[in-house]
Amino acid sequence: MLQAIADIVRLNGAEKHFGAVRALNGVDFHVGAGECVGLVGHNGAGKSTLMHMVAGTLRPDGGQIAVRGNQEASYSVARALELGIRCVFQELSLCPNLSVAENTRINHPSLAGIGWRRRAADLIRAKLDEIFPDHGISADDIAGDLSIGRRQMVEVARAFTLTREPLHLVILDEPTSSLDAHTAGQLLSFVRRFVAAGGSCILISHVLGEVLQNADRIVVMRDGKVVAADAADVFDRDKLVAAMGGAEGHQKAAAEARKIEAGALRVRARPARQQDDKELVARAGEIIGLAGLAGHGQTDLLLAIFSAASRAKAGVEVTAPVALVAGDRQSDGIFSQWSIAQNIGIRSLARLRSGLLISPQREAELAEFWKKKIGIRTPDMSNNIYSLSGGNQQKALFARALGSDAEIVLMDDPMRGVDIGTKLEVYDLVREEAAKGRTFLWYTTETEELDNCDHVYVFKNGRIVANLGRDELTEEKIIQSSFGDAA
Repeated sequence: MLQAIADIVRLNGAEKHFGAVRALNGVDFHVGAGECVGLVGHNGAGKSTLMHMVAGTLRPDGGQIAVRGNQEASYSVARALELGIRCVFQELSLCPNLSVAENTRINHPSLAGIGWRRRAADLIRAKLDEIFPDHGISADDIAGDLSIGRRQMVEVARAFTLTREPLHLVILDEPTSSLDAHTAGQLLSFVRRFVAAGGSCILISHVLGEVLQNADRIVVMRDGKVVAADAADVFDRDKLVAAMGGAEGHQKAAAEARKIEAGALRVRARPARQQDDKELVARAGEIIGLAGLAGHGQTDLLLAIFSAASRAKAGVEVTAPVALVAGDRQSDGIFSQWSIAQNIGIRSLARLRSGLLISPQREAELAEFWKKKIGIRTPDMSNNIYSLSGGNQQKALFARALGSDAEIVLMDDPMRGVDIGTKLEVYDLVREEAAKGRTFLWYTTETEELDNCDHVYVFKNGRIVANLGRDELTEEKIIQSSFGDAA
């Protein structure tokens, strides 16, 4: 009984079905007071479903849930908040038309009466300052106008704000997926301080190093079950990958072994703020990385290149068809009312036509090819795109780009919330397609991913400040360029 009281939350035999799909199959899971639990597994392993149960947004089909030793018969979001349990989901949940302060008010009903807006602004500003010094976010900013990285910072900070409601457990579902290395480090340092002070966290991350370095205990899920659980120091990266059911270790070697045979000019682009003669140049068969702190012009340049493919744009030269793989898939990537097959086929309509109409058969054949090629986990490609896990939605966006006629593929930090197994598959695909002559421009906030690139442009304040070849590419040089003077 003492152990049950020490647990903030405990699930026994949790079951959940979505039609014929068994998302959770008798899962036992608990989080102790003052503990950070790392939760890892491939996309579709059941992690987010389990966390939705802990947050009260999903009711289990079987099993029991207890909070602070008490069985909860009618658990809900309101009850979870009342008990001090909050969640930052992978897909951001801010209201885009409201300000940062107004979004904070949603979580705190006690912020009422005259002056509530000022109190909400003070509350979120103080927490942002504590977690992300020099964040550059105003409480008056409209959420929808912020970059995805800054929206994620607001979402995280909001979860840790305190008024009358208690705070015992915060679920962080891919909290660093849209943050650069510096900002992610600020967040993880704060999480360690929060846990050291007696709070509890569940940390879900596909960046395995984050989990190994910051969790006290690690739980591994596969196919709706817990397959391993132990103290974090029992695991290393290889053991985690093996428990998840995947293999790693070939990525860097495969990238280094790739022979570059760069061909004709595909892209020549100079950022709008560039004051010197530095410019981005990409040729056929090259994989070009864009690095630096988030929000420093990488996405802006990718969008300028995308725009220049259809109409002339000053400072940008594009010589072949372009496709974009968006990192913010909810806002910029998926068509939410369409099927998986339709989402994949939208960039290939000319090839799918039969007369004046789209051929359902050709559309289905294209979708099935990429389902097998990239491993999209679904029983039926005619299902709605939202039937897929977040990582599998991202696979569909890759299939859309790679299944098209585009010779230039722009990747805007596309691995957000994607598991290590899927990442390795995509890395292999990118190298395979580059060997055939395709050009990739790849913005990423994960330094390890840059190992796949032939050379890397580092951005600061909307300008290119460094161009690093593969032989001189190190995390230290990227960070030095990101924080150093433009010179």
